[in-house]
Amino acid sequence: MLTMKAAWITRAGGPEVLEIRTVTRPVVSADQVLVKVQASALNRADLLQRQGRYPAPAGFPAEIPGLEFAGEIAETGPQAHLWKPGQRVFGLTGGGAHAEYIATHERLLVEIPDNLTWAEAGAVPEAFITAHDALWKQAALRPGETVLIHSVGSGVGLAAVRLTRAINAVPYGTSRTPEKLDEAIRRGMEAGAVVRNDSSKNDAAQNKDYPHSFDALIALAEKWTAGRGINVVLDLAGGPYVKASQKLMAVRGRMILVGSVAGAAYELESRYVMSKRLTVQGTVLRARSLEEKIEVTQAFAAEVVPLFAKGVLRPDIDSTFKMDQIAEAHERLESNRTTGKVVVEW
Repeated sequence: MLTMKAAWITRAGGPEVLEIRTVTRPVVSADQVLVKVQASALNRADLLQRQGRYPAPAGFPAEIPGLEFAGEIAETGPQAHLWKPGQRVFGLTGGGAHAEYIATHERLLVEIPDNLTWAEAGAVPEAFITAHDALWKQAALRPGETVLIHSVGSGVGLAAVRLTRAINAVPYGTSRTPEKLDEAIRRGMEAGAVVRNDSSKNDAAQNKDYPHSFDALIALAEKWTAGRGINVVLDLAGGPYVKASQKLMAVRGRMILVGSVAGAAYELESRYVMSKRLTVQGTVLRARSLEEKIEVTQAFAAEVVPLFAKGVLRPDIDSTFKMDQIAEAHERLESNRTTGKVVVEW
């Protein structure tokens, strides 16, 4: 029986419950390929899975986290014909990517452009596939429109900034800290606002000349858009951000709900949703069917990956760790001080 090393959740708890173990290597089925993982990145779902709050979907290992990967084709199943050993590929999975090998359906893979390193490739799939599907596909973002991205300093948030610029739309954003807004502006964001639920901790934000409340954000959005309102809101936070967003949106605005770190309950008001004819839509990738995931992956391959190859897009990496430093990597993401992706490499 062939084995491999993998990050292993020994029990529910903090980063200290993670360890590197030797486990059985996955066996490919007919239409699958085996990928030797070179790099991956962390996501909030990995933290929640480690804490016992977000179980892996059926068919994926409960003890091995990891939703994205970049690596080389090591083996192909008897009915898999799209790839050859040695090709560089990246993609998304339901779990198990923080391991030396992962088995996945051949149509869930995309070839990595030659100009991306392993670490850069590992930082791409989750952030850019999520942002592309939400903004370009579900929200049908068009050139000249405005986008407001909540939690803009996150991996998905910064990917959304870059994809908004790539389609010639204008990105704005919010964060809990002015430093993350500064970083987002350096990456293409037009302007931003510091927003925190705890108003008693906003003094530092005021000193940076950023707005620091939802009311200030609403007023600023009106100024940004000359009173027209924001066309698309990409909400990676949830909770009170949803209530504020509906007030600052344009007629026929589209709000895409992706995250709930600020609260899982949303409050909508008919006077805004109905009079503005707003579209409020939730989205998640992990729970979709195989065919839906293939469709999203292939759209990403056709529309986004060529922009990486041309240098129009680039991933944003906060920090890089070796896989045997997986606990430290979790600590880094959990600190909420990150801007961009936390990458782990073998």
